[in-house]
Amino acid sequence: MSGIMLNLVCEPSQGGKSNKSRRNSKHERFLGRRHYLEHKGLLKEKQNKKGNKRNKQKNKNKSGNAKLDQSKPGAIFPKFTSHLPNKTNEPSSSSQTFSKNSTLAFPSTASTSQRHPRPQAAPRSLGSLKYVALDCEMVGTGPKGFRNELARCSIVNYEGDVIYDKYIKPINPVTDFRTCWSGIRRQDLLHAIPFDQAQKEILKIITGKVVVGHAINNDFKALKYFHPVCQTRDTARIPLLNEKAGLPVKEMPSLKRLAKAILKKDIQTGKGGHSSVEDAKATMELFKVVESMWEQKLSEPFS
Repeated sequence: MSGIMLNLVCEPSQGGKSNKSRRNSKHERFLGRRHYLEHKGLLKEKQNKKGNKRNKQKNKNKSGNAKLDQSKPGAIFPKFTSHLPNKTNEPSSSSQTFSKNSTLAFPSTASTSQRHPRPQAAPRSLGSLKYVALDCEMVGTGPKGFRNELARCSIVNYEGDVIYDKYIKPINPVTDFRTCWSGIRRQDLLHAIPFDQAQKEILKIITGKVVVGHAINNDFKALKYFHPVCQTRDTARIPLLNEKAGLPVKEMPSLKRLAKAILKKDIQTGKGGHSSVEDAKATMELFKVVESMWEQKLSEPFS
């Protein structure tokens, strides 16, 4: 009984195979196939195909690297070319370029530094179309009429033709019509236009124009507006008119006095008060007397 058991344990079955024998048989089959391919010349052909494929890939990589390398062999990135000006070699040219551009972007501040800008000559390209004369009449509002408010405005062109003449209703109730000077009566303001409407209409006319007037700052103040000094001609402050009238240069004569001395005209004579149309026309006539000399003087550089 024991001999039979020993035989079962120690003797392997005839059909079974070890792992080592399986590996050996697989290797033998691989070698046999290889010898067969070598004998037929197929193995060498297959190796040549693989070699050609590797060579093509290498050549492709080399061509790609060659495109990247434009400056030095072995460089990873292509050569960088700057389009900025060379500041180290051409400082003068770059600074000149900046100065030319800067003059366009930043206007001169010479005129703004002056506390009282000097009037400038009107552009000759527009000629007489550039000039208008303005005169306003005021009434009094507030206690005892101490506050000036606009009640009438008249504007004439260079030829003296009336282009605007309207009565204007003051913002506050009128306490003094000042009829003996302003010529304004109560009935004149019954159908007057509101101040805001009149202001828009007047500014639309005088904006961009050279405005002529006598003591015109008072008119602008009543309009609640400040016209550019370079586009303002105040006949009360033109020394040439004083010289022609035989008056001291620094004196501020009245419009009536200048008109009598230079134009030989009597204005503001009626008991009904002043007429803003009459005053605007007289102002334009006075300015035209000295226009060429005054505009030429304004065109001259500062002394």
